[in-house]
Amino acid sequence: MKYLIAVLLLASFQFSSWGQNIGSTERIDAISGKSISIESLLKQKALVLIFHSLDCPFAKMYEGRIKALRSTFQNQGIDFALINPTAESNYQLEQTLKNYIDESGINMNYLIDEELKLVKHWEITKVPEVIVLVKNEEGLEIFYRGAIDNNPQAEAAVSDKYLERALNQLLKGEKPSPSQVRPTGCNVKSF
Repeated sequence: MKYLIAVLLLASFQFSSWGQNIGSTERIDAISGKSISIESLLKQKALVLIFHSLDCPFAKMYEGRIKALRSTFQNQGIDFALINPTAESNYQLEQTLKNYIDESGINMNYLIDEELKLVKHWEITKVPEVIVLVKNEEGLEIFYRGAIDNNPQAEAAVSDKYLERALNQLLKGEKPSPSQVRPTGCNVKSF
């Protein structure tokens, strides 16, 4: 019994510190070419990180929905950023991602997770997969993680908007329900 309690305490400590110390992890922003920490991007109530890749057709299917979410929530205190977990940082890639942001109208930071530190830290498995971060006394905390909605292929057929609901709950001071939904998309290789 004591062993079980110790294991449960250790597991709860590890889960509660999941988002901690991520502020020291800096990534290159393809838009500015500068190194930016995740913590510095969370300037308001929350930060939505969307793991994204130009090579993933699911990410392209979500492009309009991502723009609509940013447009709806950015003036309500929610910041947004894309993270590319599939490429190595170099000038050509940074220009490609910058051009994508300019041409698509998505208009947000686009970080390159070259060494997959963020992917491994948060155990990201799909593109697109989202993490909603909020600040607490101990650092950053995951408020919601997972799918954007329940139908990546047909926006008109979406019947459950998980991310939108979680953001509305956050703004109302409520806990997300559900707080995690399995994402659908392209697999992320974390090795």
